[in-house]
Amino acid sequence: MEWLRRFMTGRYGSDQLSLALLILSFLLMFIARIARFPILVFISYIPLIICVFRMLSRNISKRSAENYRFMLTANSFYSWIRQKREHIKNSKTRRYFKCPNCAASLWVPKGKGKITITCPKCKTQFKRRT
Repeated sequence: MEWLRRFMTGRYGSDQLSLALLILSFLLMFIARIARFPILVFISYIPLIICVFRMLSRNISKRSAENYRFMLTANSFYSWIRQKREHIKNSKTRRYFKCPNCAASLWVPKGKGKITITCPKCKTQFKRRT
């Protein structure tokens, strides 16, 4: 294993983007096998080749910048998923609205009838039925 350690010295290695590319490649291969679509097998090799290229690259600053941009996008997607999951979990007791002025997400208790909602960010008031 010493030869592998010497070989990888000065190379970028794995990160979150490489892992995502690897998962995408395996997912495409799996879909290609189920759908019996041979072109998709060849397409699935593209993310795999990019993943290996990134792991063996010596341009560490460029690979770090790529991973940083990916993580910005991924984190916004993950936060959107968490927000939707929370909305579903609390859907029996809460009603969610968007402020018409600043588009902030607001929640009020369900079953209160028609009420005036005040946005805590911009102090805009609007009426909605809960």
